[in-house]
Amino acid sequence: MKIETCIMERRSVRKYSEKDVSEEVINEVISLARYAPSWKNTQVVRYHVIKTPQIKADIANHCVLDFEFNAKTITRCKALVVVTVIKNVSGYEKNGDFSTSKGDRWETFDAGIASQTFCLAAHSKGLGSVILGIFDEEKMCQYIQIPENERITALIAIGYPLEEGKAAPPRKTVEELVTYY
Repeated sequence: MKIETCIMERRSVRKYSEKDVSEEVINEVISLARYAPSWKNTQVVRYHVIKTPQIKADIANHCVLDFEFNAKTITRCKALVVVTVIKNVSGYEKNGDFSTSKGDRWETFDAGIASQTFCLAAHSKGLGSVILGIFDEEKMCQYIQIPENERITALIAIGYPLEEGKAAPPRKTVEELVTYY
């Protein structure tokens, strides 16, 4: 699949078929996503994959801050990927000082790049995905074991799409998006 096609045809998918997503396919997606750039090549993003229906149901029922849209998506997906970063690495120097005015927020930037790369790789493998940002990190840790040196940055629901991709919503023009100096 050409990169232009992958970017332009990828959509946020919230309804999935009953077809299982194998660990082999998930590993192929992660193998591609690991090429996402990161702060000084620190590669701080980690992926925790939940396929167990009861754990997904617990997260949907207790960890999405009563946001029903995300709860439905989590119960429908075949795998829920919990994206984490290793804390206090991205944006930091070895002595612990920040290298950027963004402070500890730079790790979220790295996680965002990795999450979008993950979603594009998933699309190239025929999977649908959607990045979810409404969740309670503390409650999430009651249902899955996240190492103490990591923090959750996003959830990604994945599965084979139930429906064909819809047309892209209208996009702003290039002229509306760019300013040259």
